[in-house]
Amino acid sequence: MRITAKADYAVRAAVELAAVEKAGKPVKGEYLARVQGIPQNFLENILTELRRAGIIRTRRGADGGYQLARPAAEVSVADVLRAVEGPLAAVQGVRPDELSYGGAAERLPEVWVALRASLRDVLEHVTLADIARGRLPAVVKDRTRPKDAWRAH
Repeated sequence: MRITAKADYAVRAAVELAAVEKAGKPVKGEYLARVQGIPQNFLENILTELRRAGIIRTRRGADGGYQLARPAAEVSVADVLRAVEGPLAAVQGVRPDELSYGGAAERLPEVWVALRASLRDVLEHVTLADIARGRLPAVVKDRTRPKDAWRAH
């Protein structure tokens, strides 16, 4: 799976909002861009998508900015990724459970569905609060413990 810059930036910005959640004050887009090293124009477009998806809200005015729309513990990484990229696993824009192949590739949709299930197993169980607090769930620790998990290929 390839994580696009857009997806990476969206999760990083959302985690930054989770980190300041208790302060209860909106955060300026300029701050998010600076602290995470994200091009501001690109970030503004991403924040608009996150707002449309109901993950963040905005407040206008001098004291305005961005905040999470729900508690960070209720927003998964999967929620953020779906907001900016669509389904977690699609094959040429089609959901894997809707695919049908013939011949030797007949069972391939099962592989794509298994891949999607694996992605969900991690991404739906890691919240913004987990990352912001530095306390990742067991599903992440278990999958990163083996040395070969860190191997490039």
